[in-house]
Amino acid sequence: MTNVNQIAQDFTEFLDTFHSYREPYDDKLDAWLHELYAKVKRKYQRLDFKSVYFSPSSANSCPRELYVKAKKARKDDEDVKPWRRRWTAQGTSLGDWLQREVLLAERHYEKFTGERPRFGMSRTEAGEPFFEDFVKTQRFIEHNGQQFSLLGTCDGVLDYVNEDGEIIRVGLEIKSKQTTAAQTSLHSMREPKEDHVKQITCYSLMYDVDYYLVVYVNASKKAWNMTKEEYEKTPDVRVFGVEITEEMKREVLDNFAAITEAVSTGKAPKMDIERFGFNNFKTACALDLSDEEVTEIKKQASLAMKSSLPEWKKKKYLDAYEFIVDTREGEAV
Repeated sequence: MTNVNQIAQDFTEFLDTFHSYREPYDDKLDAWLHELYAKVKRKYQRLDFKSVYFSPSSANSCPRELYVKAKKARKDDEDVKPWRRRWTAQGTSLGDWLQREVLLAERHYEKFTGERPRFGMSRTEAGEPFFEDFVKTQRFIEHNGQQFSLLGTCDGVLDYVNEDGEIIRVGLEIKSKQTTAAQTSLHSMREPKEDHVKQITCYSLMYDVDYYLVVYVNASKKAWNMTKEEYEKTPDVRVFGVEITEEMKREVLDNFAAITEAVSTGKAPKMDIERFGFNNFKTACALDLSDEEVTEIKKQASLAMKSSLPEWKKKKYLDAYEFIVDTREGEAV
């Protein structure tokens, strides 16, 4: 029986071992990878954006946000801040880096260690690495009488060699942390975020992979010189293994099917104020609300302000309510 926690431990040891040697130069690998990217970037892929579709990264988003998005509402004009622009770009680069490290290890790990690596990147039928643009897909699903699709791509699928020499496909999801070294400490991080578990559950459905690794890479380091004990307590890479169960898949599909049905019936799901801060369709949601729903949100905000919640959380409720009211009043003028 496959133990996904053992896979996570093995991947951590695999990275630590490989990263205990100087980075090898490999122009042949980079030429091969860039040529493949150039080829796939020029290729047109037909996708159906007119039908109801969901992105794996939005699997745990506010139901009302998913509802208005599925109804083809306009996305908010993003308030781009320079530090946020750099933050997201650097996070993407960390994912690209780790994908390349796995490809590097395929070619150099044995030379350094005398042992064959336990992990390698799976390949497509065309021989491309199994990640990003090479495996972007749209899977159409029928569930609870509703039809919709999952559209997107994954950070990778690995080939893992277990103790018996069996090759097991394992999904790879890479997430960045960049604020403090403590974010990936053993004390602060004990399990993968719920958002990320829902996201990889979608990938499990899209790519038929039931074992997954969620890898958090922290760009912020505790120090250049650390003792072994310090590194063990505050590592810059944390790996969590997740086995995707049928129950987890059903929960995600039930939610998407409910949103799809709501679109067809016009019975909008309830707004989740807790997730309003990261809602990409705030304006559309605010205008879609009924007067009764706005009154209910006002009550929620009022109760939150009188509660013992921390100030930052109270502010979330107040900011959401004020944005909704201001948006609706602005539209009425």
